[in-house]
Amino acid sequence: MKKLFGFLIPALMLFGSGFAAWAEALCSGGCLGADGPYLFYNSDGSVRLSRIDLDGNVLDTVFVSGLPEGFCVRVEGQSGKYAFEVPVVKKCRPDWNYRQARKTFILSDIHGKMDIAVELLMRNGIVDKGLNWSFGRNHLVVIGDVFDRGEDVTQILWLLYKLEDEAEKAGGRLSFLLGNHEPMVLAGDLRYTEKKYLDVADTLGLTVPGLYGANTELGRWLATRNTIEKAGRQIFVHAGLGPEMPRLGLSIPEINVAVSSALFKDRTQRYADPILKTLYTNPGPVWYRGLVLDDERYNPITPGGLDAVLDYFDADRMFIGHTVMDDVTFLWDGRVIAVNVDYEENLRSGRGMAVLLRRGHSGQKGLRRGSVIVVR
Repeated sequence: MKKLFGFLIPALMLFGSGFAAWAEALCSGGCLGADGPYLFYNSDGSVRLSRIDLDGNVLDTVFVSGLPEGFCVRVEGQSGKYAFEVPVVKKCRPDWNYRQARKTFILSDIHGKMDIAVELLMRNGIVDKGLNWSFGRNHLVVIGDVFDRGEDVTQILWLLYKLEDEAEKAGGRLSFLLGNHEPMVLAGDLRYTEKKYLDVADTLGLTVPGLYGANTELGRWLATRNTIEKAGRQIFVHAGLGPEMPRLGLSIPEINVAVSSALFKDRTQRYADPILKTLYTNPGPVWYRGLVLDDERYNPITPGGLDAVLDYFDADRMFIGHTVMDDVTFLWDGRVIAVNVDYEENLRSGRGMAVLLRRGHSGQKGLRRGSVIVVR
């Protein structure tokens, strides 16, 4: 249906604006595709559950006395595929520093593309056909940017929310770190947001940031996500850590809490605080490009600067996303590994799409040769 109207609307414009307006109106409901669910916690103690079915119908339920014990939400992808159930549970900020798992699978910038996410996770044994955790005591790291550019943002968030708990029960771990697009959308910067989400928000009588606000289940979960994490001697961060970060004098937990404290603030509020301004602009962990790009405006790092950053954070290697690369790229003699690629193009061409990190010998500092495998 969506493809049909995508063809009809431009074609009908040739025959007059009246036809185009009719087609646009007809498509505005049924062409949304499945979306949600969204859980809103109201000030009176009630909870609103809203989702949109495949026909574009809004299904609303209000729980006057709060959610029943053991409550689950049903999620399905934009096209109706990938249906799964998610228990709604209390979420806390995860640890930021832990022993490196035997296997760590690392990807970033999935940007609302459910087909790509599921393909990567299933093909590499991280989830089974039912989208249940099957990676055992191992570790999945998603280095930010689920928001924008795709039409399954909410569904991927729920999938990660679910897998986090399943991984913990299996003795494993899932880390979803904040990128730059999560705080962009929550602050109302919608430059890269698909029109679908503008329509969904309008249909529900909300703004796009309101779909994930501090009074929602997904918003509360996002507010507990870290910005930087470590596993053994490896550090994970969305954009990178530049020379300004040691100068701030903040620890990783302090950076994580500071970024979260401004997650639902707008740009003006963030920039009013000098530390938050550093964290939320080019010098900071969700925007810094100076590890990858050498243009002066990005404040490119020097070899000595990288040494200082890694020493300050007590790490040997940094895994980053944010800047799109042609392939998974080893920079700075392998001390920085960039994993953000064009997934659809790389899938067609057979280039790298993610990284599998294998733990070296027990107690070994750093990484042994061959411990980083590019997943194609």
